[in-house]
Amino acid sequence: MSRSPRGFTLIELLVVISIIALLMAILTPALSKAKKQAQATTCLSGLKQIGVGAALYAQDYDYFIARGSTGSTAIWFMQYLPYLGQRHNEGDYKSVKVYRCKSFPTLGNGLYDVPNSRQTVCYVINDWTFSGRSDQTGTGVGRPTKLSVFKRPAQTIYLADNEAGTWRPIIESATSREIIRCDIFLRTHLPLSDNHDINDGQRVARERHRQGCNVLCLDWHAEYVAAQDMTVDMWRDK
Repeated sequence: MSRSPRGFTLIELLVVISIIALLMAILTPALSKAKKQAQATTCLSGLKQIGVGAALYAQDYDYFIARGSTGSTAIWFMQYLPYLGQRHNEGDYKSVKVYRCKSFPTLGNGLYDVPNSRQTVCYVINDWTFSGRSDQTGTGVGRPTKLSVFKRPAQTIYLADNEAGTWRPIIESATSREIIRCDIFLRTHLPLSDNHDINDGQRVARERHRQGCNVLCLDWHAEYVAAQDMTVDMWRDK
């Protein structure tokens, strides 16, 4: 007599489900890490493209570059639009993909894990100037600066990842009054600062990519800098 086909037993199904769950538990962290690495690489590539735009802008404007966002100074990301495929009068900076870091987070359930679609300024800009090498305090510039002022362009940061703390502003347009809080000109703006004041508090991201952030230097190369390694001298013009 022929025997009827034998199906899976409940125990066999549970074993298969357990194996699948185990594999998912092993693979999920690896996939998450790979995703973060890809986002960090995309961020670095975007910064390099901004650097190309800034270099082209400098060539057209007697080697001056945009700095801070105070007073009547034109905002850097608006100034560089024509050099990143957008006309200044017709383009919208929010449509320029390299201005956005895909790793920029929001405070979801107490975790930095959900992309914030409202933030349109994912980088902060060097607006720091010093009277000389012995000056450890410095002050804000608030106006364009000639590239020749910077004595060590390859070691001087121009742009860095913007922190996403609850004390940090969300910039939704080029006319936002909060743009002035995306300039770097104080020691307490650096990533290891524990100051969370809206004006004087930390502005450079501490843990955007691993335990640090991506930066664009003034020789127009981009690199990763660990938060613990970032110093005032990396922002120094003199």
